[in-house]
Order: sequence, then C-alpha cells, then structure tokens
Amino acid sequence: MGKLRTLTRRTFLIGSAAIAGGVAFGTYLVKRSIPNPLLDDLQDGEAAITPYIKIAPDGITLITPRADMGQGAYSIQALLIAEELDIDPATTTITPGAPDPAYYNAAVLAEGVPFPAYDRSTMAETARAFMSIPAKLFEVQITGGSSTVPDSYDKLRTAGAVARETLKEAAARKLGVARADISTKNGQVVLPDGTVIPYTDLAADAAQLDPVTEVELKPATAWTRLGKPQQRLDMVAKCTGTETYGIDLNVEGMVYATVRANPGIGGGIARLNSDAARTTAGVQQVLPITSAVAVIADNTWSAFQGANALDITWGPAPFPENSDRMFEALEAALGDDDAFDHRQRDDGNIDAALERGAEIDVTYRVPYLPHAPMEPMNALVHLTKDACDIWVGTQIPLFIRKKAASMTGLDEEQVHVHVQPMGGSFGHRLEMTHVEQAIEIAIEMRGTPVKLVWSREEDMTHDYPRPAAVARGRGRTDLGHVISMDLSVAQSAMTPSWMHRLTGMTLPGPDATITTGSWDQPFAIPNYRVTGYRAPDMVPISSWRSVGASSNGFFHDCLLDELIHAAGADPLAERIRLCMDDTSRKVLEAVGDMCGWDGPDLGYNHGRGVGFCMSFGVPCAQVVDVTQTEEGIRLDRVYVAVDVGDVLDPVNLEAQITGGVLFGLGHAMNCELTYADHAPEQDNFYANSGLRLYQVPEVKVKALTNGTRIRGIGEPGVPPAAPALANAIFAATRQRIRELPLNRHTDFV
Repeated sequence: MGKLRTLTRRTFLIGSAAIAGGVAFGTYLVKRSIPNPLLDDLQDGEAAITPYIKIAPDGITLITPRADMGQGAYSIQALLIAEELDIDPATTTITPGAPDPAYYNAAVLAEGVPFPAYDRSTMAETARAFMSIPAKLFEVQITGGSSTVPDSYDKLRTAGAVARETLKEAAARKLGVARADISTKNGQVVLPDGTVIPYTDLAADAAQLDPVTEVELKPATAWTRLGKPQQRLDMVAKCTGTETYGIDLNVEGMVYATVRANPGIGGGIARLNSDAARTTAGVQQVLPITSAVAVIADNTWSAFQGANALDITWGPAPFPENSDRMFEALEAALGDDDAFDHRQRDDGNIDAALERGAEIDVTYRVPYLPHAPMEPMNALVHLTKDACDIWVGTQIPLFIRKKAASMTGLDEEQVHVHVQPMGGSFGHRLEMTHVEQAIEIAIEMRGTPVKLVWSREEDMTHDYPRPAAVARGRGRTDLGHVISMDLSVAQSAMTPSWMHRLTGMTLPGPDATITTGSWDQPFAIPNYRVTGYRAPDMVPISSWRSVGASSNGFFHDCLLDELIHAAGADPLAERIRLCMDDTSRKVLEAVGDMCGWDGPDLGYNHGRGVGFCMSFGVPCAQVVDVTQTEEGIRLDRVYVAVDVGDVLDPVNLEAQITGGVLFGLGHAMNCELTYADHAPEQDNFYANSGLRLYQVPEVKVKALTNGTRIRGIGEPGVPPAAPALANAIFAATRQRIRELPLNRHTDFV
C-alpha cells in the first residue's frame, strides 16, 4: 500500500515535526505556508500544480532544485517525479529552477543530530524529524551530504502523484467521467473507452483546480522506471562535449576578469605595482578589490596574462607559516584539556581498561586536501540599477542571493541566481568567495556583464581545503578479541569556519565533524571511547567529499585493524563479531562472500585489507587486494558492498560507488596540500595526482537492500578506501603506514 500525502494549493510538505518545532520556534513559524514559486509567473493556459512541475500547452517542465555536480542529481530527481507522473523524463524540460525557500533540504541537517545512523530509537528518529524545522525556517536550500535522494524520495514522488491525480481530475470534470475510471500512460490520461489526452492539453483545465492531495504512491513492485537500469539524462551531452557549464557561458557586451589574491588566505596586500599588467595586450583595467586584485580584459587569456604581470607583495597570513608548524599545533591540541571539544562515544570504562598500559598506542596523520574539481571557480554577474543576475554553478544558491543583496543594496527579489551544471565540486562549490569577487567587480562596472574565471593555480591555492588532522589510538585485546579502543582526534573546526564565511556569524558549541565517521561506527567494543579536540583556527577549511569521515574513516578503521592483528584474530571475522547493527553486519558478510575471504594473506608479496565505515547512514565495506612488486605496490582488485535501502538507479549507484572508491584510493596514495611561507605548494593537477588509468584496479560492487531508509551514495564509497588500502599494504609487506598520503612511505606502480 502506498503512502497518503496532503498539501494545500500554495504549500508543499511542511514536515513531520511541526508540534516539536512549535515548542522551539513558535507554532506559526513552523506551520507557515511556503508559497509555490512557480505560480508567480504563470502564463495563460499553464499549470503549476506543485513547486516541482509546470505543465504548459507546449511541454512539461520538471524542477530539480538539488544541484548537479556530475553525480546525476538532475536525473534522479526527474525520475522520482516521472515515476509517479507517468511520463518519460527525456521528453520534458529539466531545470533547477530559481532558488527559493520552497526547496529547503531537511535531510542534510538530519545527519547532524547526536545519534549514530544505526540508532533507530524513538528519540533519535524524533531528533531527525525535528531538523526539518530549522531547515525550513532558515531556508536551507543546499546540495551536499549525500542528501539529494533522502530529501527528495517522498517529496518528489508525492509531487508527481499529486500532478497525476489533478490532471485526471481535470479530464474527469471536462468529460463527465469518474476519476477512478481514468488511468495514465506516457504523459497522457487514458479514458475508459481508450481515448488518450496529452497532459499538455489539460494544462488550462488543471490550472483552475485545487490540487488533488489525497494520493497513493506506487509500491516499489509497481515501479516502471525507478529501480531499473537507466541512462542518465545528461549522458549524451556530457559524452559529446555539448553540455554547457558555467565556464562556457557568454553574454553580449561582457568583459572577462580574473583575480590574484594572497595565497595566505586572509593576509591581504602589502604593496601593489600594476604598471606591467595595465600594458598587457587586451587588459582594460586593473581593479583592487577586497583582499585581491582584479584584472579585466577582452578575453580570459589576456586577463590571466595581466594577472601574471602584477607585482604584489603579500601581507602576512593569520596562520602558521608552514606545514610543520601546523602539525605541531594539531599535536599540541591532542589530549589538551583546554582543547577538549566533545565526546559522543564513551562505552564501558576505558581508563580502567588501560590501567596496565595500552597494547597499541599509535599516532595517525592526514594532510590538508584541495577539492580540485575539473572546472575552476567562475561566475558571470550582470548588475544594473534594478537587478542583479548571477550565473554560477553552486550548491548554495540562497546564500548567494542573500549575499548579493547585501553587497548591492538590492532587495533579494531583485537578485536572480541562475544555477548552472557543474564540472565537479567535491565540496568546493559550497563556497562563494569567487561570486563575491565577481559582484565587487560588477559594482564598479555597473551595467556591464562581468565573467570572472579563476586560473587553475588560483583555484588550487585559494581553495578552502579538507582539514588536516592528527589522531592518537590506544587499545587492548584479550583472549583473541578486541576489548578496549580509545581514539582521540584533533583538527581545526570546519563547520564554524565555513558558516562564518557564508553568514558572518560564529557558531557556538562543538564541531561534530571533528569525530564524524569514528564515534558513530556500529561496533560493540566493551570499552570504547572517541574524543574530539579542537585545534586553533589555521588555514580556513571547508567540507570535502565525505566530510569528517574522509579522515576519521582512516583513523578508526586502521586502529581497529591494528588491534585485531594484535589479538591474533581474523580482520573480517572480528569486525563481524563486534558489529552490533544487522544491516552493517550483512554488508561485512557480503564483501567477504564477494572476495572469497580466507584471511588477509594471499601468498608471497600478496595481501588484502578490509575497510569499513558507516557515513551518511550508509554502511560500506571494502576489500582491497594488492601485490608488492619490485617497483612498488600494485592495486589488483577492490570489492565493495553497501546498503542504501531501495536502489533507485542501479547504473548510477555502481558508477558513484566506483568513482568514490577510486577517488578515495587516489587521494590516499598521492594527494596532499602542504604549506611553505603561508602558501600552498601544490598549485596544479600535476602536483595533486589521483589514480592514473594504468593504476586503476578492477572494482566489483554489490548493493544490498536491507536498510529501512533510502540513502544517498555520492560520498560513502570514499572513507573505507584509504584504510582498506593501508591494511592491504600491511598484509602484503608487514609495514604499517599511519600517515596519508601513503606515497610518503611506499611506492606505487
């Protein structure tokens, strides 16, 4: 039986925690209707039955507001609507639409509650439901945290079902038949006598009706598109090079700009000589802006050449001058009572358990990491007296709209953010520094469109990277089992750093990302503690694909593997024995079945390692097989098992998991961002190399469906890759590597 959903004509799905939200925020604010933004600009004969579907005589438009960074977000959102609306999404127009509070994301905040994902208690579920309230009230339209599918799953299917039933009602009233006797097929209503009427012919009639809100969603057994192999709707464009990204846009009369800013972010400019830049061919103007210098030219290449000709002395940056000093600060914070931030896992009595001393007492380190998407940061801004239009690939369109309004003095309604497809992000497009720079230039050139593009070097050196972190791991074993595990992690606070840039506000309280991916793992170790220490703010930092789990997955699983080895236990069998979550246990068992697990030793110079991490509610287990050759470590095979609940698009799921695994392996092997004289030393792809094609191992993927909740898959493939590889290297060579990137300690072929 499907679910029943209700909505009013101008609102859509308030959320499931209105009563609890009323206590915290006020009942009126929680229940307040969010207008359907599509109703404002409807033409005669058009119907906007929900904020996600517009039907006109000349076609159907689907609004897919979660941004597409290459992960297939537009396609899956369209499929969710299309399944219930009974249409082929390839015959529709798909657009992210104008940013609007109606498109707030509740799921992205639900991940922040202080309960592990495997905790399905009433208290935990109530806390997750409650997070829809601040998401709505603070207009959190954001793409990230593998939340697109969890947030959209019910919402968009309901939108499709409401539109379907409303179109049937329009046909029923027009022709005098019962709606119950009408069916739908391929974008048409089907009358009892077999006559078909295209949805587009019913648009004007549907526009006159209140939506039919009592709708029944299809059970999974009746799906015709979801759950079946699908070709992503953007596949042809991306394979033929015809997709239009933000960097491809051009408008009449525009100028081209780039910037040069202090690589020590926050350091400012001590001295500027722009004479050579001003005489560079094609350069029109050199314009100092906040903490940077903009070069405006008649093409992007000339702007880059002018920027290269700038003679600038940078001011000192407000953080340690080099990587050694940064890691000293991290290590000093580790275990410092004054740096204590939070402890969300403290089972048993770890201090008593370790009174005799730790059998394992080790330190792990991970570096800063740049996002390094293929498409560098860019934005096109056209500011006039009455409006500001911004074309940009972004994950945070409403934040940009608010910032643009405050910078230009316009009302938010006068700012129009046109979200573009993105050539990658990995979290980089959760930032808007480049948009602010473009707006500053546009203010000085009001009336002239300004296209700002960062050079690759600017993009790499002015990224807000994944935090560097250190961890101390201790533990004991007894009678062949792990009985005690104590993990302490120190890093700078990521969430406050990011939120301050977006809002100017400093968030109080602990930063959960310091230990995310470690405290929330589903293992029942008798004495088990995870502690987060907040190191001083240093390099401004941001979310990176899989956020805290990207480093904590390495810390936690490598420590667990070391303890299991000290116990003389089997790495996979002991993880399964310790696992207290049925869904996660089945994932571990599945990866063992996939690879035919018979221990980590595969013979002379061959080894395999297992890695596990639950992130974004998805348990993911990986086994990596490696060979030690005379030239170095060779990656042979990777086996991956995950559980995301129902699989909505098996083709894209496998692609996302495989991509996440290879992304995680490449960064674990080769990538870091190091600093000298306050500046990043890696400024292009050649210095930040992922896997080469010849290094890519065979990857086998299995998706289980035992989970009780739909989950996203863009990030969970990343965290287990690094520990699985490190554990495999140990199995093959008996070398424990506790620092990333691994190529600091071994070679790869």
